[in-house]
Amino acid sequence: MKELIEFIAKSLVENPEAVVISEEEGEEGSILIKLAAAQEDMGRIIGKQGRTAKAMRTLLNGKATRENKRATLQILE
Repeated sequence: MKELIEFIAKSLVENPEAVVISEEEGEEGSILIKLAAAQEDMGRIIGKQGRTAKAMRTLLNGKATRENKRATLQILE
């Protein structure tokens, strides 16, 4: 799941080297994915009215559901 978010985020930004993704396993099969990028690229990741971030969360939840897990995407500023 980390690879999916990493691919999407690096495709969106001007500075793909600054994209940092970490994955933490929680209890009962839950996964927390943290996404950080350069400050000037945050607008591209979040999108207008949060549409891009919402779309990434939707894709992440779809993949997690197929694996019988629960996933959360946290975008760090």
